[in-house]
Amino acid sequence: MTIYPSIRGSLVENRDISGLTWLRVGGPVDALFKPADLQDLQDFLSNLPADIPVFPLGVGSNSIVRDGGLRAVVVRLGRGFNHIEVKGNFVVAGAAALDAHVARKAADGGLDLTFLRTIPGSIGGAVAMNAGCYGSYVADHLVSVKVVTRQGELVEIPASDLNFQYRQASLPSGCIVIEALFEAPNGDPDQLHAHMKSQLDKRNETQPVKDRSAGSTFRNPAGFSSTGRADDVHDLKAWKVIDEAGLRGFSMGGAQMSEKHPNFLINANQANAFELEALGEFVRKKVFQNSGIALQWEVERIGEFLDEAVLDGLE
Repeated sequence: MTIYPSIRGSLVENRDISGLTWLRVGGPVDALFKPADLQDLQDFLSNLPADIPVFPLGVGSNSIVRDGGLRAVVVRLGRGFNHIEVKGNFVVAGAAALDAHVARKAADGGLDLTFLRTIPGSIGGAVAMNAGCYGSYVADHLVSVKVVTRQGELVEIPASDLNFQYRQASLPSGCIVIEALFEAPNGDPDQLHAHMKSQLDKRNETQPVKDRSAGSTFRNPAGFSSTGRADDVHDLKAWKVIDEAGLRGFSMGGAQMSEKHPNFLINANQANAFELEALGEFVRKKVFQNSGIALQWEVERIGEFLDEAVLDGLE
């Protein structure tokens, strides 16, 4: 039995977290920790035995937690970490602040971070995966990020040290992102809000926003996000190669590739995590057979299978 450090926040052992992910799947984690504040997080991590893994979870918008759960302490930041402040040409955002809220607050202050408006999730996850769309990425605007290391130390890391690439950043292992500092160009607030409305309208027309999904399932083989411009090329977009393989709307159990946007894996009918992941692997196999393109997962898959024998179904 694990004895966890004393805390001021909340800690629940053997916690099923399926309800905390957008896909509504997954099993129990060893413990779910919600720190009361920064000091509580630092004290907990510094006193937690080094051999116990730690996993940060935001709003679960980009994750498949497997049915066997996760052997780790899952750290979920809450209200003490969702602050947003505009200072001149800079925006300070807590890791738990929603991307959409940051975009709106920045626009109120005449700063253009509009690319964040349609990205699901929170700032911590956006930094970790260099989130982006419409030709803009976190890497284009991030100045620095504050993290708490696995040892409980508060460290500020300049963006130049994160080795940003398409859909990835090099953060210290086991660290928890707590705050990000962005620099953004000026813009007229009314025009920025109008631009974001246009982006939302376009997203609602082309993506299954009312279905249970985790956003884009696979990275674009082209190595960059859609630009949203009229001259955008779709030949090496994930949705296009999935569509060309005849998999738009294809289902497996309760899992389905969306009819509206075939790069969205959706929980259409009470799918479990295995069905979702198995469908994703089937799509990867068929796309490779059809086009020779090896799709890479964008959705993070974590945890354990209920039965290791099910691995055969993913090969």
